This record gives sequence, structure tokens and C-alpha cells, in this order.
Amino acid sequence: MDSTPSTLPTADASGPYFVDFRHVWLAYNEALLAEGKFAVEDISLQLRRGEFVAIVGPSGCGKSTFMKLATGLKKPSRGEIFVAGQPVTGPLKISGMAFQASSLLPWRTTLANVLLPLEIVEPFRSQFKAKKREFEDRARTLLASVGLAGYEDKFPWQLSGGMQQRASICRALIHEPQLLLLDEPFGALDAFTREELWCTLRDLQAAKQFNVILVTHDLRESVFLADTVYVMSKSPGRLLHQRRIELARPRDLEVTYTPEFTDIVHELRGHIGAMRQPAINSNSSSSSSSSTSTNKAAA
Repeated sequence: MDSTPSTLPTADASGPYFVDFRHVWLAYNEALLAEGKFAVEDISLQLRRGEFVAIVGPSGCGKSTFMKLATGLKKPSRGEIFVAGQPVTGPLKISGMAFQASSLLPWRTTLANVLLPLEIVEPFRSQFKAKKREFEDRARTLLASVGLAGYEDKFPWQLSGGMQQRASICRALIHEPQLLLLDEPFGALDAFTREELWCTLRDLQAAKQFNVILVTHDLRESVFLADTVYVMSKSPGRLLHQRRIELARPRDLEVTYTPEFTDIVHELRGHIGAMRQPAINSNSSSSSSSSTSTNKAAA
């Protein structure tokens, strides 16, 4: 990979890719489609197996819509999506998701919350009674790997926000997905807890080598965790810029204080700031025009 900034590449047919978006557009209903009003436009993106990608951009740019497309919760209006070499035609069983809110069920213990996907998703559902002890051991091992050993029998209200989010990530990984999708998973946490969870996620992904697509507003988070960062435009969302992150792995938090790291963060911020500038200039022009009209009326 090139260490220099790059514009978006054209689709490379040489593959193979684990996730492959091919000129994907989405309108949320037929009426919007008829009007040509899309939430995302012409998204082409490829991930190789084991790659960690982050998507950043202004609020409302379509980042969460992208996640729905990647998991099969939404079908594209145009274009195609392939995961693991298969077209995405419905919800993916090989994916896991975690969100900003942990959404742990308050009446279930930490262990029971983590086990929940295995009670719902086939083929685990039909095996659950027979393999319950094996599944519980898997959940305990996963919880221990994120520092939650000893908290298996606690309820969500007995856990801190950071602990709840760790449990949420374990729940997303319990069925050993090949693709983990994270939608602002650390956004509600304090800075210190957030950085601890960056390291937790870094270590889990390095050990298990699942693919990750992370949606975040935190540019430092994206640069610390990802192999590649994509910048999305404001709505309708397009991928405007790709930045490969060549910082050596494993990355310790100390790297976030280096000039190389901060230069990348500032570069990404510049791309997002450039999108906001036309709107700022437009507002300034409108205010100036309004002020001029008022002055002429007063004269």
C-alpha cells in the first residue's frame, strides 16, 4: 500500500475481495427513487480479508446507511454488493454489529446477554440446548479477553458504560462472525474509556483477523484503528477520499502524539472542512445580501 494520500481507486477486478461494493446507490423508497433522491450515490469500495476500514464524514452523510447495505438490512437501488464472494440479498449471518448504545437487555446477566445471538441465529439456535455448556465457555473466554472476567453474573445496571460496551462487542462476536460492523460504538464514552476500548478492539481484531467496518466521527479513532480511512461527502453520501494508514502495527496509544499521526488527522479534517466551507460561504453571502437590502430599505 502507498503511504501517500490517494484518491478513490477504480474497482479492481483482480480481487479477491471479502467485501465488494460495486457502484451502489440507495433511495429509501420508490417515490424518492423516482425523484432521483438518494441517501448514498455510486459507492465503490473493496476490502480484502482481514482488513480494518473506517468511514468518516459529517453528520447525515449516509455512514449508517452504508452499514445497513453492508449487512443486507437494505438492498441497493442500483449496483451490487458481494461479501465472501456471494451477492448480498438479505441479512448476513456472518456479520456482527455493535452500536453507540450497548442495548443490553436489563433482565439478563452479562453472560446471558452475550449468549443471546446463539439463541436466535441458526445453526446455533437448534444446537443451543445440546451445546449450552460449550457456548457458555466460549462467552466466558470472550468476556475474559476484554477484561470482564468475574462480571458474567452481573446485570447491565451493575456495569459501567465502558463495561457495557465491552459486553456489547462480545455479543457481536460470540457467533464468530467474519465481518464486524461498528456504528459509533465508543461515541458516548469518556475519553479515557474510549481509548481503552480502542486497544481492546485492536487486540481482538489482531487475534481473530475478522474484517471490520467502523463508522465514526472521531478522526483520531479512525487513524489509530484502521488500515484505510474513507471520507464521505455530505448527503447524498459519496466516498470522496481514501487514506491508507501506514503506521506500524501493533499501534500503542503513544503513536497518537506523534507528528505523523497528527498530520494524517489534520489531513482528514481538511477534507471534511472543505465540504463545510461552501455552506459557510453561502450563509455569509446570504447574511451580507440581507444586510445590504435592509440598509437600502432604511435609506
